[in-house]
Amino acid sequence: MKTDLQASAIALALLLVGFAPKIHATEPLDNLTYQSSIRPFLDTYCIRCHGPEKQKGERRFDVLSYPISDDDKLIDFQDMLDLLNLGDMPPEEEKQPGDSEKQAVINWLTRAVDHAYDTREEEPGETILRRLSHREYFNTVRDLFQMDMSMFDPTESFPGERTIEHLDNVGETLVTSGYLLRKYMTAADAVVEKALSFQKMPDPQTWRFDGDFKQQSELNRRHQRAHGQRYLNVYEAPNTLRHFGSHGPLLAFEDGVPHGGTYEIRVLAEAMNRYHDFDRKRVPNDPEDPMLLRIVPGHRRFGALHLPQPYEADLGTFELSDDGPQWYTTRVWLDEGFSPRFTYVNGSMNIRPGFREASNAALKRLGDSMPEEDREADYMVIAIKHGVIPHIRIHEVEINGPFYDEWPTPSWQAMIGDEEFNPRKTKRILKNFADKAYRRPASKEELASLMKVVTSRLDSGHDPFDALKGGLKAALCSPAFLYLEEPVSNKTSYRLDDYALASRLSYFLWGSMPDEELFSLAKKNRLSDPDVFNKQILRMIEDDRSARFVSGFLDSWLTLRSLGDTPPDRGKFEHYYAQDLEHAMRRETELFTKDALDGNKSVSNFLDANYSFMNESLAKLYGVSNVEGRAFRKVSLSDPRRGGLLGQASVLTVTANGVDTSPVLRGVWLLENLLGTPPSPPPPDVEPLDPDIRGAKTIRDQLQKHRNVTSCNECHRKIDPLGFALENFDAIGQWRNEYEEGGDIDASGSLPNGSDFHDIVDFKKALLERKGEFVHALTEKMLAYALGRRIEISDRPEIDSIIESLGKHGGGFRDLVVLVASSDAFSRP
Repeated sequence: MKTDLQASAIALALLLVGFAPKIHATEPLDNLTYQSSIRPFLDTYCIRCHGPEKQKGERRFDVLSYPISDDDKLIDFQDMLDLLNLGDMPPEEEKQPGDSEKQAVINWLTRAVDHAYDTREEEPGETILRRLSHREYFNTVRDLFQMDMSMFDPTESFPGERTIEHLDNVGETLVTSGYLLRKYMTAADAVVEKALSFQKMPDPQTWRFDGDFKQQSELNRRHQRAHGQRYLNVYEAPNTLRHFGSHGPLLAFEDGVPHGGTYEIRVLAEAMNRYHDFDRKRVPNDPEDPMLLRIVPGHRRFGALHLPQPYEADLGTFELSDDGPQWYTTRVWLDEGFSPRFTYVNGSMNIRPGFREASNAALKRLGDSMPEEDREADYMVIAIKHGVIPHIRIHEVEINGPFYDEWPTPSWQAMIGDEEFNPRKTKRILKNFADKAYRRPASKEELASLMKVVTSRLDSGHDPFDALKGGLKAALCSPAFLYLEEPVSNKTSYRLDDYALASRLSYFLWGSMPDEELFSLAKKNRLSDPDVFNKQILRMIEDDRSARFVSGFLDSWLTLRSLGDTPPDRGKFEHYYAQDLEHAMRRETELFTKDALDGNKSVSNFLDANYSFMNESLAKLYGVSNVEGRAFRKVSLSDPRRGGLLGQASVLTVTANGVDTSPVLRGVWLLENLLGTPPSPPPPDVEPLDPDIRGAKTIRDQLQKHRNVTSCNECHRKIDPLGFALENFDAIGQWRNEYEEGGDIDASGSLPNGSDFHDIVDFKKALLERKGEFVHALTEKMLAYALGRRIEISDRPEIDSIIESLGKHGGGFRDLVVLVASSDAFSRP
C-alpha cells in the first residue's frame, strides 16, 4: 500500500508548483480556507492528471476536500508535507514557488496534519495473535531446552516463510497451514527426544582409526595403489564446484557417536607440499599461507559424507605445522549420529589440473628411477605417490567420549530439575515446563489437557518417562506455545499485561522467550513501571543474546537474509568462494551494527564512518593492508569510499544479480531500505530491461531511453541516479574504475531535490545532508520489527516523537532501540 501512496504523494506534491494564494499562519483550518486557498491550485495544476478523465497513480483530486476526515486523506496530506519539507517537490525541472510561498504552504499543511492526528479517533486496542516465525521458534526451543543447536534445526522441514516489506514477523503473513501443523508435531517429537534421549550418564568410549581410510569412490582405487589407503587425504577447499577430495570422512565411523555429548577429537595430521613451484593457475595454493585443517560434523541422513552438508559448524581449525605429522586436539559437542569430517579450508578450488601438472613433473624428475608399474599408472596415482601435490594428510584419528561438564545436562535440568525423574512429580514437571513454554502461568484447564496426554500414553502401555515426554510434546504443539498472545492488562488502559510485555521485549531484543528475571518481574506486575522496564531494556541489550536482534533486524532492514540467493558467478568471482566471502561479508555488517549498539554510536555512521570490521580475506577484497588472519578486528579506514553501509560488501552483493551490477536494482534498494520511499511498481505494459546489457558501458544510454517512456520517467529519474552512485562497486563489492567490457564508469548524478554528486563520496555527503529522511526510515522499520506488524498512519505521531527524542539524546543507535522499546506503541496491542 505504501508504494502506491508514495506515488500519489509525489503527484500531489506537484500541485504546489506555482501556488500563488497567500496563506497566513493564523488562517483557520476549515473548508472555507481550503476552498479559497488550496482548491484553486488543485483546479489549475492537478485536475488534468488527477481528475474525472485521468487518474494518475489511481488518485483523483477533484473530489478532495477538507477537513481530513479519514486515514486515506491523512496519508495523502502527510506524504505531501514530507516531500515538501525534503525539497523533493516540486521537482527541479518544474517552476519553483518562492521560499515564502512554499513555507506558507508547509506551515498550513503542518497545522492541518497535526490537527488531524490530534482529533483522530483511536479504536480500542485489539489483541494481536501471531505465531512464532521460524527464526523465533528456533531461538525459543534453544532457550527453553538450554540446547546446543549447532547440528539441529527443528524448523528445517517447515515451509518457507513469507515476508512483507522484508519483515519475517508480521502477523498477517504468518499463516498456519495443515502442513505446518504436521511439521510442528514432527519438530516437537525431535526436540523432546533430543533433549531427553537418555536418563543415565553414558560411559565414555574410545574409537581409534589409523589406516584403511576409505573415501569417495574416485579416490579409493587411486589411494589404494598410491599408499594402500594408509592415509586420509584432503585436496580441495570445502566449497568447490566438484568436491574432489574436499571433505575427508571417517567412513568406518559413518554411524557417528552413540549419544549427544562432548567429545575429544585428536587428529594426527600433516601439511603436505605446502611449498611448490607449479604454475599458480594450475596449482593455485598459496605457499605463503599455512595449511588450515578444519573439523566439521557430518551425518548420513544428509547424504554422502564426502559432500557438503547443511550443518558444518567449526569444531576446530588448526594451522598445520610444516615439520611433519603433529597431533591436534579439540573438545566439542557432537549430536547423536554425527561424526567428524576433515576439510582443507584454504585448499585449491580445482585440484584436478594440479594432478596432471604434478604427475608430469614427477615423471620428468624421476625418469627411469620411477618403478615401471608406477610410470604406467593413472596420472593421479603418480601425483599422489611421487609428486608434490599440496594436500592435507591425516595419519590417525582418535575420538573419546561422551563427557559432560555438568550432570544432569542443562536440558534435563530445564525440564526435570537437578534430580532423577520421579513419576509422582509428572504434574509438577509439566506445570513448570508449561509456564515457561507458554510465557505465562498455564491455566488449570491447559495443565489438565497435558495430563490427559500423559494418562492416555500410560493406558496404552508406555512407561512413565515416555508418557511424560508425550505431555511435553503436546505442550510444544499447543497454540499457547506456537502463538504470541498479547492480552491487555485491563479493559480501560488497552495496554499489554506484564507477561505479554515481557514477551514483546524479549522477542524484539533476543528473538526468543523471556528469561527468569523478566518472568519474575512480570509475575510481580513490575514491568509496567517505566524505570524498571527501561533497566530491563538496557540489561537485555548488554546481554550476548542481543546479537540475535542485530542479525534478525539486519535481515529485515538491509535484506541480508537474501545474501547468497543469487550466488556470484564462479568464473568471474572464484575468490568469493575460495575465501568464504559470503560469511565474511555478513559478519562485517553484523559486527559494525553490534558495535553501534554497544557503543551507542551515531546512526550517521550507517551512512558514513571512518572504520569497519574485517578479516584478512575481506581486507584483500577492499584493498586494505596490514590485516592478517581469519579473526575479525576493528580497522580504521583511510579510503572515504568504504565508510558506512554503502561501502560494505554485504550490501553491495545483495543488491547485485550475481553476474554484474544493475543501477536499477541498487537504486530501488536504496529507496526502499535506506530512505523509506519505495517507488511504484512498473506499469504492466512496460518491457523490462534486457538483463544481457546490465553492467555494459552503455548502461546510462539504455536507462536514458527507458526514462524517455513517460510512464517510466517519474520513478526512474529517482531510482537511476542513486544506483549509479554505487556503480564503481562490482557485483561482490570490489572497486572498479571501468567496466569489464571497457568504458569508464560515471557515478555522478543528482538527487530529486537537485543536489548534485560526482561519486560515492559526494553521494554519502548528500545523504548526510538529508539524514532526517534516513533516520525516519530506520525508525519506522525498527518500530515495525519490534511490533510485528506493518506501520500505519496512526503510528506517525509516535515515530515523530521517537525521532525528536533521539535528536535530544544525541542520535545514538542504542538510544533509538531504547526509545522504540519504551514508546507508547510498544506497550499497546
